[in-house]
Parts: sequence; structure tokens; C-alpha cells
Amino acid sequence: MEEDKPNAPTPRRRGIYLLPNLFTTAGLFAGFYAIVAAMGNNFEAAAIAIFIAMVMDGIDGRVARLTNTQSEFGVQYDSLSDMVCFGLAPALVIFQWTLRTMIEQGGLLSNLGWLAAFIYTAAAALRLARFNTQVATADKHYFQGLPSPSAAGLLAGLVWFSSAQGLEGSDMWVLGALLAVGAGALMVSNVRYYSFKEIDFKNRVPFVAMFLVVLVFVVVSSDPPSVLFFGFLLYVISGPVVTLYQIRQRRKQRKSQS
Repeated sequence: MEEDKPNAPTPRRRGIYLLPNLFTTAGLFAGFYAIVAAMGNNFEAAAIAIFIAMVMDGIDGRVARLTNTQSEFGVQYDSLSDMVCFGLAPALVIFQWTLRTMIEQGGLLSNLGWLAAFIYTAAAALRLARFNTQVATADKHYFQGLPSPSAAGLLAGLVWFSSAQGLEGSDMWVLGALLAVGAGALMVSNVRYYSFKEIDFKNRVPFVAMFLVVLVFVVVSSDPPSVLFFGFLLYVISGPVVTLYQIRQRRKQRKSQS
């Protein structure tokens, strides 16, 4: 008669953290809805959906850190969601809104519209891949290249601002193409952008900091399309300006030391 074998330890079932991934899923849904809304020519709703995806993207990582629920699954899921929300959705929205009118121009312009949208999408994918491989060694104070959410905010802001001003997308194809290609080029560049990661959400802050937060909400709510578009435009421009300033300062230091 065989002896009873001791019970082998049952393997622990691996799960995922629900809370941060709920926000990631909400952002992914907003990005998907932006594409669907653009296909239905509801461009204002599409632009707003991209901004909602940006808010969700900003929340999920902070929720994971505050609740100590970080995981490799969450990192990969967030990156895939970012590709949809800030790589694919803005390109399709800007193409459907204005770049598709370039097809009607005929000749060389008929292909430049979708090529501009593809350049943006490919640059966003490259930007995210580079960020994922350098996240452990990158400078926490600065981003290398324009962050994909900011690039998406620039294009979505253009669509929302133009719609609010009564501007037709068919008349904005030159600006749309330039911003799409320019944002794509900045995403894969070495231009440095301030990351705002020094902002502390866990510890106490001076009272004036809370007042500044209230002031930001008031300014944005006064005219969201204009404030968001020009705000992201200034942030996009700030990268080359800061980078050129730092290069000049380094050259001055080298000259003074020589």
C-alpha cells in the first residue's frame, strides 16, 4: 500500500491591482471614444475625450504610487493605453478633421495628409518605446523629447479651439499638418521638457500652493478651448527655448574656463 504523499503547496494565483487599472481603462475608453466620435464628425467631443484620457493617465500612476499598487502589468497596460490615447487617437482625429481635405487637393498633397498623421503616430510609438527603456536612468526633472500626452493635447486643443471659434477644419489643413509633423519631430528629439515631477501630492504644502491650484482651475474653466490650446502650445515651445538657453550657458562656461 502506497504511503500518502504530502500535499504539495498550491501555487499562488497571480492577480492584478484593480484601482489603478480602472483609471487606465477609463483613459483607454476615452481614447477609443475619441476615434469613434471623429468618425462621426463630432470633433469637439473627440477633442474633449482626449483631454479626459490625459486626466486619467495622470491619475492612474499617482494612485498606484499612493496606494503602493505598482506592478509590471500596470506599467505595460498603461503604455499600451497611451499608444491608443496619445498616439493613434490624435492622429486619426486630426486627419478626419482637416488632413483628409488634402486628398482633394490632388497631386503630391493628396498623400501628404495621411503621411503627416502617420509621422505623428510613428513618432508617438518611438517616444513611448524610448521612455520605457530609459525610465530607470532618465533625469526625473526633465523629459527627453516632447511627452506624448502633451503632443496629443496640442492637436486636440487645436481641434477644440477651432471648433469653438467656428473655424472649419477644411481651412486649417496647413496648420494641422505642420503641428502634427512638428509634434512628431519633437517627440523623438533630444529637446528637454520640464516634467513637473517635483510636485509633492503626499506631504503638506504651503497655503499659497492650494490657492494657485484653485487659480488654475478658474483660469481653465473661463475658456477651456483657448486656455488648453495656448497652454500646450507654450509648453511645446518651451522645450526648444529651454534647450537652446542651456546650450548657450554651457558654451559660456566653457569659454570662461578656457
